[in-house]
Amino acid sequence: MSLSVAPYGSWQSAITTDLIIKGAVGLASPAWDGDDIYWIEGRPSEGGRNVIVRLTPKGDRIDCTPAAFNARTRVHEYGGGSYTVSEGTVYFSNFADGRIYRQAIASVAQPTEIVPEPITPEGNFRYADLLIDTRRGRLICVREDHSQPGEPVNTLISLNLNNPEDIQILATGADFYASPNLSQDGSRLCWICWYHPNMPWDGTELWVAEVTENGTLDQQQRVAGGVQESIFQPQWSPDGTLYFVSDRANWWNLYRVRDQKIEPLFPLPAEFGLPQWVFGMSTFGFISQRRLCCAYTQNGIWSLATLDPETQQLRSFDVSYTYISSVKVHNNSILMLASSATEPTALVQLDLNAGEMNVVRSSTEIDLDPGYLSVPEPIEFPTENGQSAYGFFYPPQNKDYVAPDTEKPPLLVKSHGGPTAATSSSLNLKIQYWTSRGFAVLDVNYGGSTGYGREYRQRLQGNWGIVDVADCVNGAKFLAAQGLVDGDRMAIAGGSAGGYTTLCALTFHDVFKAGASYYGVSDLEALATDTHKFESRYLDGLIAPYPEGRDLYIARSPIHHSDRLNCPIIFFQGLQDKVVPPNQAEKMVQVLQAKGLTVEYVTFADEQHGFRKADNIKTALEDEFQFYIRVFGIGN
Repeated sequence: MSLSVAPYGSWQSAITTDLIIKGAVGLASPAWDGDDIYWIEGRPSEGGRNVIVRLTPKGDRIDCTPAAFNARTRVHEYGGGSYTVSEGTVYFSNFADGRIYRQAIASVAQPTEIVPEPITPEGNFRYADLLIDTRRGRLICVREDHSQPGEPVNTLISLNLNNPEDIQILATGADFYASPNLSQDGSRLCWICWYHPNMPWDGTELWVAEVTENGTLDQQQRVAGGVQESIFQPQWSPDGTLYFVSDRANWWNLYRVRDQKIEPLFPLPAEFGLPQWVFGMSTFGFISQRRLCCAYTQNGIWSLATLDPETQQLRSFDVSYTYISSVKVHNNSILMLASSATEPTALVQLDLNAGEMNVVRSSTEIDLDPGYLSVPEPIEFPTENGQSAYGFFYPPQNKDYVAPDTEKPPLLVKSHGGPTAATSSSLNLKIQYWTSRGFAVLDVNYGGSTGYGREYRQRLQGNWGIVDVADCVNGAKFLAAQGLVDGDRMAIAGGSAGGYTTLCALTFHDVFKAGASYYGVSDLEALATDTHKFESRYLDGLIAPYPEGRDLYIARSPIHHSDRLNCPIIFFQGLQDKVVPPNQAEKMVQVLQAKGLTVEYVTFADEQHGFRKADNIKTALEDEFQFYIRVFGIGN
């Protein structure tokens, strides 16, 4: 069949917004309970509700969470670690009231008919990182107390399952707690904690304590970590040895504590850890006493391997997936969330005995012709100070179309959120929506992103709004200089912190001709004084302590330099957003309107920080596309 000749950006695509939201679910938090598999599905079709799902060994897939409940927590606002399962009973945090509920579903054909029972008191409390101490009949978790004025108080607590009013504080005094983990015999508890102004990827402490018969902690001691070392996922091996991930040697590598000494397991210029934006993250688990399964990333590409700490043999699996997370191991079987450039995120089970890998649940059931999919190319490009930055370049791809020989494609640069996070090569239908219509996309892992070592991550310290912006700008200029994109038709878009990078790029540089800000920051000073506890001191490291560094906050805030803006911008904002309140966008919109510039402001009354509802996701993507079509005059 001959290809149709049409301008870039005007191609008709099978990847529609209806297709993107059709049957799509978010997958998170896989877990084992015996041979049963559990996970959470975030369902846009149900208003973004989180549902706990169970898969039995017979292959029965069953919803556990009744329609009136939402298994989600707001600890640190971003949540995670919202449920656990023990011997057929599910314990979960309910989003509406923040309470923990118990739901006995063992041997029940229809778990949604079992009404969950609240086991925490009413009040302004939130809970996360739930852990069952079967030996003592209690639940251990992180509690965030919002019942008093001022900053909420975070502690590590235990809850007597036979008497929920019996709540015991196990650890207190730190600003934040996470990752409680019991040794298999229940005799020792480990956890991590950290203090303002650190974020968990800056510096955390790893603590260990003996657990007495009555459940109190004894002989508490810090065994690793500090203000310049980030600890991730402490976990006990079957023989009671403590393993963890640390970036003490630049890279997040695996370590263990043996004979009161910390030993590196397999030094490698790769990341075995992740930035702990949410609770419950994991990249490794134990197959046996002396063999573990682990996931790690190099140059933006993830691998899965087994590691024998004694022989220091790392053996990688030959898998097609390029992004792997949430590794959970049980009886020689591995659960993980995995994806690739052409495969959507899926919950995957790897049976080591049979040597088989099966998809338990895919995030989408759509079957796309690969002729519509753009395969990203990892790129390294020059940026400021003689350094390099990284990203993924997606060329336009549609099996039905070709552009005129003399034309180059418009470019959309994506700046990820965080900013301490990273983009990946996972199949992203929202990106394919653009490339299948004739746009090129550059997804940038700017300085400050994770996956390239602590030193790369710390490039952003004191330089937010400078390094990230320069890398996005230089990535776009690099592609234009290579003749891969049209340098006169380049746009930039991002959400949250990525929205800030977007607004800075549009304010302080003239490379981009348009942009889209999704719940982005325009006023750093407002963010420093009007945000939640978890991020309340984040800007101390990214900008400077406030108010001492107020001049820097003003100098790097687009709202104070709007006179330099001279291109169209579209804003998308959830009106219930507590992380970046709506007034951040509204101030920018008012300024742009006063200047007579093209500006659009799209709000969603029922959304918070990030859009979860199918109709809103569809509207935002379509509106952004039509905005660029008008700005660039495509099809005219």
